[in-house]
Amino acid sequence: MSSILKKPLVTEKSQVATDKLKKYGFVVEKKATKDQIKAEVEKVFGVNVVSVNTMIYAGKTKSKYTKKGVFSGRNASFKKAFVTLQDDQHIDFFENV
Repeated sequence: MSSILKKPLVTEKSQVATDKLKKYGFVVEKKATKDQIKAEVEKVFGVNVVSVNTMIYAGKTKSKYTKKGVFSGRNASFKKAFVTLQDDQHIDFFENV
């Protein structure tokens, strides 16, 4: 997508938020501010953003037990942003598919 917006969140929970509350979810760059996210969404999709809510998820440690021993690793941490649009606007993630 762009340098700030990495990918859209397309999950069951985010789809419910989209349908009921006009909130769209994105995985964004960790150092991006709310103002930068708002400007990027308005530029890329051509919509008016009312508010931006962000949250940072910490990476989780995972362990796998096999015949050859225990393998452990870590998932990467990431930042999510939920963007609320005006009532008459929407974003279609699948328009070019």
